Amino acid sequence: MTRYKLEVEYIGLNYAGSQKQSQEVKTIQDEIETALRTLTKQNTKTIFSGRTDAGVNARGQVLHFDIEKTLVASKFINSMNGLLPKDISVKNLVEVPETFHAQKSARWRWYRYLIINRAQRSAFDGERLLVRTPLSLENINCALEQLKGEHDFSSFKSTGTGNPNDICKIVYTRAEREGDKIIIDIIGTRFLYNMVRTIIGTILMLEKDGRNPKEMKTILASKDRKKAGPTINPYGLTFMKAGYEEWSEDTKNKIINGDKEYENLFSKTSRS
Repeated sequence: MTRYKLEVEYIGLNYAGSQKQSQEVKTIQDEIETALRTLTKQNTKTIFSGRTDAGVNARGQVLHFDIEKTLVASKFINSMNGLLPKDISVKNLVEVPETFHAQKSARWRWYRYLIINRAQRSAFDGERLLVRTPLSLENINCALEQLKGEHDFSSFKSTGTGNPNDICKIVYTRAEREGDKIIIDIIGTRFLYNMVRTIIGTILMLEKDGRNPKEMKTILASKDRKKAGPTINPYGLTFMKAGYEEWSEDTKNKIINGDKEYENLFSKTSRS
């Protein structure tokens, strides 16, 4: 058996999340495994680096699979993209050691949330979140700063997860304004169910109520979901990348400076 690492991107609007489910619903995993089965004539199970919920996009989702066949990357990518729906595409394929695990080997994960911040909606906004009142970039970055480090993030976890481990480490945050869009990046070692969307909802709650953004630290320390804000809609959320090297200053600088490895992810005109 040969193990392959596959990088894919998708728009989550028409799917009930990335992971296969028991119900008769469309998922990203179903579509990819169906295309794999058609192409290779083998039933192939895929393992994703992280789960994305219904409506969430991905620019650099990673998965692995084992197969009794040698694949030629260029031919495989072209064939898969011919079989997949237009809102899912394969970006890269590499052979990896059998010790590689898309989920367990990942050292950090990068999420981005895009907010439309203007008085009126546009026909091109789609389902993305529109906030009509002006938002303070300084306040957003201050609130994000309170989350850095290793903490119990149960204040920002939605019910419905069976994982009792609520400890996560946030290694990088940043909010930037690009025209009428606010782009929020959060990078951490792991994330809880709906954690990013609840963090964004809490930031917007603090802004709406005119509260000090440093209250984010108090909400975090409370470990009380009722103290945090709402879980906002998924349509502005994009899973940007899973990293398999240890997080370092060099990695951070690559992201900040738009290194070639990251430039397509860092672009402010991305579909996030």
